[in-house]
Amino acid sequence: MSTTFQLDTATSRANPTPAPMKRLTVPKVMQRKKDGTTEEPLVMLTAYTARMAQLLDAHCDILLVGDSLGQVIYGLPSTLPVTLDMMVAHGAAVVRGSYQSLVVIDMPFGSYEASPQQAFASASRIMAETGAAAVKLEGGVAMAETVRFLSQRGIPVMGHVGLTPQAVNALGGYMARGRSEAEEARIVEDGKAVADAGAFAVVVEGVVEDIAITLTRELAVPTIGIGGSAQCDGQVLVAEDMLGMFERTPRFVKRYNDLARIISDTAGEFAAEVRSRSFPGEAQVYKAK
Repeated sequence: MSTTFQLDTATSRANPTPAPMKRLTVPKVMQRKKDGTTEEPLVMLTAYTARMAQLLDAHCDILLVGDSLGQVIYGLPSTLPVTLDMMVAHGAAVVRGSYQSLVVIDMPFGSYEASPQQAFASASRIMAETGAAAVKLEGGVAMAETVRFLSQRGIPVMGHVGLTPQAVNALGGYMARGRSEAEEARIVEDGKAVADAGAFAVVVEGVVEDIAITLTRELAVPTIGIGGSAQCDGQVLVAEDMLGMFERTPRFVKRYNDLARIISDTAGEFAAEVRSRSFPGEAQVYKAK
């Protein structure tokens, strides 16, 4: 038995609760791909808060604390301004709110690119202060040495190739990658480089489908697609995109609900009752006796 924190949904408070920890581990994620195929695809969604982690945990194999929180939570124009402090704070909250999913935390822009030593300092802080099991970093051939350095020192690394949002300025935007033969070859080389360097899985984002299929077939570790292919070994989406929290969503997103409308309608109902003084009612006020 391990003591963790579980949200009390009746009070919205976190209380220490003894609970058996049955988290999926990095080796078990890797073992899901046998002889080049994954019978049951891996399910990964982003989570940034303890409550969202609690709701998603039972349905996911992996929870990703993505630097996409910059746009989703903070309203920033890109992931570039996200700080290590932000990732640590949200990562710790997601670990507290989950019991079974493997928690992976994005390393933010500027926290790992300078050197493997810089990356180790950032990654070790993330893991020590959050309790997460792994980190994720963007980049291919250029980051292979860093992936190897971290992996050899006990820090599991998830790779990320193809459309890499932290390189949006160099790429010129968020359009799909791999439309030319040269770029296709480069992305495949990137995927192989980080896998060979020790990455336990590789996110393949925003690429022409053939590239995702090629990487899935040729890498011994699982590929996780986002705008890749249904043939990838798993899939990931930003949870808020999947839930329909935003009016505009990327092409590769399927909106499974319209939470934005539900929230807006509910807030409108509350506002109308407040203005008409029908809330609070008898059931929501305290009497002397």
